[in-house]
Formats: sequence, structure tokens, C-alpha cells
Amino acid sequence: MELWQALILGLVEGLTEYLPVSSTGHLLIAQRALGIPASEAANAYAIVIQAGAIVAVLGLYRRRVGELLLGLAGKHAAGRQLLIALAVAFVPAAVIGFLFDDAIERVLFGPWPIVVAWALGGVLLLGVGSRLRERPGIALEQLTARAALWIGLAQCAALWPGVSRSMATILGGVALGLSLGAAVEFSFLLGLLTLGAATAYKLLSSGDVLLASYGPLALLAGFASAWLSAVLAVRWMVGWLNRRGLGIFGWWRLLAAAVVAAWLLTAPAPTGPAPTSLGDTTEAVRPAARAGRPLPLIRDGAPRSDSSSPPCAPARSQTARPPARRSRTPAPGSAAAPGKARSARA
Repeated sequence: MELWQALILGLVEGLTEYLPVSSTGHLLIAQRALGIPASEAANAYAIVIQAGAIVAVLGLYRRRVGELLLGLAGKHAAGRQLLIALAVAFVPAAVIGFLFDDAIERVLFGPWPIVVAWALGGVLLLGVGSRLRERPGIALEQLTARAALWIGLAQCAALWPGVSRSMATILGGVALGLSLGAAVEFSFLLGLLTLGAATAYKLLSSGDVLLASYGPLALLAGFASAWLSAVLAVRWMVGWLNRRGLGIFGWWRLLAAAVVAAWLLTAPAPTGPAPTSLGDTTEAVRPAARAGRPLPLIRDGAPRSDSSSPPCAPARSQTARPPARRSRTPAPGSAAAPGKARSARA
């Protein structure tokens, strides 16, 4: 991964993480558009650079985070109640994500599932978004543990890339009685736990592959870019929602779904996977070996032809042939000496 690619991916992550448009969906599509092939390292990178967005919210909501820490120490009753609600809401996605992480990546981490999720979410936001801003609701401090559990169950839908964790938790919070402002703040704070746990899990499970594939500089660049863009996006989103509501994000999702679907339908079909390592190259050339064709040269992990190299000599048959017997009859016109004839027959 080049440095400029890491900066772009960090920018996409920070701008979309807390907006109801799905940051993971945007990141996976951006990776394909930048020519970064799907792999364990690419999927892990899309999760790990969320740490930049986490730090952004920690700074923007430091007063509320301070109350949570005081509540953890037993010195702030409202902070303690909110911390319990956040912990309860965190559990469902943590359990399901841990149990089905591999299956989710295998089935849903692709462009078409993202397009479908974007389109469905866009229709949903256009249907209800304009009415949420005018709906009164309870304050964040009044949220019960039971209501928080239902918000946590709604967050599980965001394990499908393209759904958006922010959209699921904001709509779930409003449906359970929170005001739009309170639901947005709860979504941001819940993201600290959910995104933090996902980042830590990916670092532990795929950190070695991630560093070996991209190196520490790409991680640091993505982190810094995600942090700065998330600060700007969160400040803009809070002000926008107070004035306009969620409708614009519905149109955003539908437009993104249409553009990516058109791209997928018109893009030329790949002829085969591009080798990315010596192991992949070996698998790519095995069919040629089975078909009896000469194998291409492999240099630096990539097969290529080399006109300066001599062609491989055909393999000799392993079945030994008996030596040809010389004819005992002299050729016409030749006179073999008797001694030579006897030595030829010996």
C-alpha cells in the first residue's frame, strides 16, 4: 500500500465512521477502486484505522467521557447509569461478531452486499428521517438498561457492511424514546466501546499479517487521516442534524448504491486472480503443469516469460529400448572383409 492510498482510506474512514452511511462499506469499495485486492490484511486495515475516529470522539466528548470515568469510580451517579447502559448495548454485537467474524467476512465483505445494504438503508432513512428531528424524546441520562439492550441488538445489523452502525443505533435509540440529539450522542459513545473492541480484536488476530503486508507507516498515516477527518465530520453532522435531519444521508446512500452498481455492471470481468505471493503464483501455474505445458519462469514471486532462457528439453522416456541389432547382410556394393564381418557378429 502506498502512502497516498493510506491517506485516502483514512480520509474515507474518518468522514463516514459516524455518519449513517457505513464507513466499512465505503472503505471496502474505496480499496477496490484504488486497486488494493481483497485479503485478510485489507479487511483488517479497514477495521484497525477506526482507532483514529475513536480518538476524535474521545476528544470531542471529553466532558461526557470524564463523567463515565467518574461513574466507574462510583463518584458520578448519572455517569454510572450511562456506563451501565453502554455496556449492556455493547454486549450483543460483541458476542455475535466474535462468534461469526469469519463467516461475516466471507459472505458479506463484498461489493454487491454493500450495494444492497446501502439501497435498503437509503429507502429507510428517506421514509423516516424527516420526521425524527421534530420528535420529542427523553434525555440520555434517562435511558434504561432494557432500552439500551434493544439498541445493542439493533447495532448487530451493522455487522453487515453497508448497513451503518450509526444508522442502526440512532434509529434504534429514537424508536425507544430518545430524542434525536440524545440518540446521536449515545451512538457516538457506544462507538467508543464497539469500535475499540473490534480494533483490538483485529490487531490481535491479524496484526502480524497487517504489518507484514502494509508496514507501520501505512497504519500511522491512515490513523492520522481518520482522526482529522472524523473531527470535522462529527462537528458538521451534529450541526446538520439539529437543523435538517437524516434525509440527506438517505439520498447519499442511494446515490452511492447506484454509482457502485453501475461500476460493477460495466467493469470488465477479471480473467483470473492476480498472483500476490509466491504461494498464489504456484497455485496459478499448477493447472499448466497438469496439462503438460511448460511452466513459466518464476522470479520474485511472479511468473513471467523470458525469451533469453533456453526452452526446456523434452523429458526422455524412462523405458529403456533394446539396442538395435546390426544387419548381417552387407550393403549392396560393399565388400566386407571376413575378419570385420566376424567382429561385427561377435
